[in-house]
Amino acid sequence: MALHPRVMGPHSLQVRCRRRAARLLPLAAAMVLSGCAAVLNAATSGEGYGVVSDIRYGTGERGTYDLYIPATVTETTPLVVFLYGGSWESGDKETYLFVGQSLASDGIIVAIPDYRLYPEVRFPGFVEDAAEATARIMTTVRGGAYGMPGGPHPVFLMGHSAGAQIAGLLATNGDWLSGEGQSPSDLTGFIGLAGPYDFLPLSEERYKSIFPQETRTASQPVNFVDGDEPPMLLIAGADDTTVKPQNTRSLAARVRAQGGEATDIIYPGVDHIGAITSFATALPLADETIRDRTLLFIRERSHQEPAQ
Repeated sequence: MALHPRVMGPHSLQVRCRRRAARLLPLAAAMVLSGCAAVLNAATSGEGYGVVSDIRYGTGERGTYDLYIPATVTETTPLVVFLYGGSWESGDKETYLFVGQSLASDGIIVAIPDYRLYPEVRFPGFVEDAAEATARIMTTVRGGAYGMPGGPHPVFLMGHSAGAQIAGLLATNGDWLSGEGQSPSDLTGFIGLAGPYDFLPLSEERYKSIFPQETRTASQPVNFVDGDEPPMLLIAGADDTTVKPQNTRSLAARVRAQGGEATDIIYPGVDHIGAITSFATALPLADETIRDRTLLFIRERSHQEPAQ
């Protein structure tokens, strides 16, 4: 995927990414996404937002985040904390510039943290990092920093694939954010893209290593739903063979059964990678309505007008 974006048109790039991902195991599919993201990032506009890189939230090489700041920020501009996927063993924040741009150029503050990966840690190490990062980001943005006014910025957790599982746990199990000095009730919404929320029993040996037997029940977001979760927008592709769309249906059904609010949308013709590459504004690779629907969810819950 080393071609310049002007050499390969959006349709050709979409077909190649999909065909290659469909033939690969999940980790290899993550590598394909990384290659596609490099093309997308190269074509991504730098207009309408600024980036503050490598802000520290924790210790270690991966204890930092990037902050995407819209050109115009008020006290109530929404904040999205985005957690990327990669089968809990790959990924980095630099790969997702196109996601930060996609939302920040539309008037939303975006934070993308790194977190420790397997084999450095097993579950729940990466969730601990995500909770620490989210709490620190909330405090920093709401307190006013990097030229932004402080205020009651509505906070949304958003994740793709393994990142959606991690974000889903923060949204459903209040102990994670409470342990970092933040209230889970401060979350305005959760946006899950192609997330594994109800994926037991495990079949692959590497996942058995990432999720030790004694922790597996605690790894499932569906097990912590009690009706007080933030509103959820749960999206998956009907052609996803990496994470079964039933995960999305299962979490949404559990939330609604407990009296909570969850909207689940399964998009025809969209695969696992397409759920996130749909956010590219330079070379959209899948259903552009996924981005539109996400922006609408954020605006409606935060009472924000569309960016001009």
